Formats: sequence, structure tokens, C-alpha cells
Amino acid sequence: MKKRVILGVALVMVFLVFGCSKSTLDLAEAPAERQLARTSVARSAVVMPQAAPMTAIMYDSIQTEERSGGASSDAANLINTERKLIKRAFVTIRVENLNMADASITELINKYGAYAASTEAEENSRFYSLRVPASLYDIFLTEMSGMGRLIRRSESTEDVTLRYYDLEGRLEMKRELLRTFQAYLIRARTIEEILSVETRIAELQNDIDRTGTQLRHLANMVDYATVDLNLLGPIITSPIMSTTLGERIKQLFGNFGSFLSTIAVIIVGIVIYGIPLLVLLALLFWVLFGRIGLMKKLWMLVTKKQE
Repeated sequence: MKKRVILGVALVMVFLVFGCSKSTLDLAEAPAERQLARTSVARSAVVMPQAAPMTAIMYDSIQTEERSGGASSDAANLINTERKLIKRAFVTIRVENLNMADASITELINKYGAYAASTEAEENSRFYSLRVPASLYDIFLTEMSGMGRLIRRSESTEDVTLRYYDLEGRLEMKRELLRTFQAYLIRARTIEEILSVETRIAELQNDIDRTGTQLRHLANMVDYATVDLNLLGPIITSPIMSTTLGERIKQLFGNFGSFLSTIAVIIVGIVIYGIPLLVLLALLFWVLFGRIGLMKKLWMLVTKKQE
């Protein structure tokens, strides 16, 4: 009896061990496609639902920051950073020779690596809008002022440090967000997810291009100062000429001729307009009060009716 019990327990243990081993083998020998499918389902169930809200939150945070002015927390700590300054000067100089002054301006431009953004030439003046490297701005102005007599000089400086580093930080943040969206695009599974992420990528790329253009324009204004130069030529004075006797007599006869021509015009006007007017008045008088006497006949007719 005891032997039968022991044998039965041993058979049960063998059966359990064999069944567990078979389950393990079945799981290990499962097709790779089934395991990939299970992995994909698990990933789409866990990762993708979290990815979309995360991108929306990050994108909305960027838009909220831009609407509020784009001032980041690091922008307030710019005390020890390099200042970004836009410098501009307005200078008016009078010179004795405009051609020589123009040659001197060309020499200064080549010497200091500047360039002329615009030029304008008139009879006795020249105007230049010059872009000068900011590091050479002061020495350029000093040397240029020695070309002639200084009439007017005014300078202005605009501090764009906060705006510059704000654009720089915003651009880097948008680029980082773009890389994040591109990583999400690789993991997108449905058409809706792909279209949504691609739309965000296109919008973000436009923002990056626009911000980059603003930053490049600001950097150019900082790197090159603007000098508006107005060159004036020498003052031209005309000598006072005294009138001679012959010129006075000629002027007198000229005035008399003008008087005669005015009289002639009046006479011609009388002949053309006055005589026909007198003839018309005489004709009316003859018809109304003369031999025909229409007014007389009318008066007599009215008088007889009253009697």
C-alpha cells in the first residue's frame, strides 16, 4: 500500500515537471512574428498614447512663451555677458573740394573694411550711408571728421542685449523641439499621428526660419555700425553787378514797349467786343422805342383797355 502511494506521488511530480518544461519550450519556440506583434502592440499601447500628449504640451509651452514676450529665466542674468549694441551716427561736414572728399571717403572705406549701403550726389553736396565694423566705429569717425569743417554730429546707441540672447535661446529651443518631433515621426504608427506630427514639424520649421532671419538681421546691425555722412561743398557767392547806363536805357525802352503793347491790346479788345455790343444796343432801341416802337404800341394797347 505504501509503495503504491509513493509511486503515485512520483508520477504526479514527473507530470508537473514535464508540463512546465513543455510550456517553457513552447514560449521559447514561438514564431518571431508573434513576439514582434506582441511587442508592437505593447509599445503602441504604452508609448504612443504618452508621446502625443507630451509633444502637445511641449509645443504649447513654446507658443505660450512666445506670446508672453519670449523672455526666458536666463535672460535676466545677462549682467556679465557681452553687451549687444547698435550704434549710429549722423555727421555733416563742409569741404572745399567734393571730388577730393569723395576720394578720401573711398580710401577710408577700403582702409577699415566698411561699405557704402547707399550714396546720393547733388550739385554741391554728397550723401553716404556707410556701414562700418563696430570695433572700428570710433576711430573711423575721428578720422572722417578731419576731412573738413564739422557742421553737425550726433550719435545714438541702442542696447539690444536682451533681445539678442532671447532670440538666440528661442531659436535653440525650437531646434531642439524640432529634433524631438522628428524622433516622434519615426515612431508614429497611424496616418493621423503621422499627419499631426508632420504639421507640427512644418509649423516649427517656419518659426525657426523666421526667428533665424530676425537674429541674423539683429547680428548684422550689431556687427556693423551705421554712419550717415552729408558732405557739403564750398559756399558759392555771386558778385553784385552794377547796372550800366546803356542797360538802363534799354530797360526803359523795354518798359515803354510793354506799355504800348498793352494799349494796343485794349484797342483791339474794344474793336472786337465794343462795336458789336453798341450795334446790338442800337438795334434793340430801334425795335423797342424807335420807328417800330413795340413798347409804345404795347403801352397804348394797355391804356385803351383800361378806358
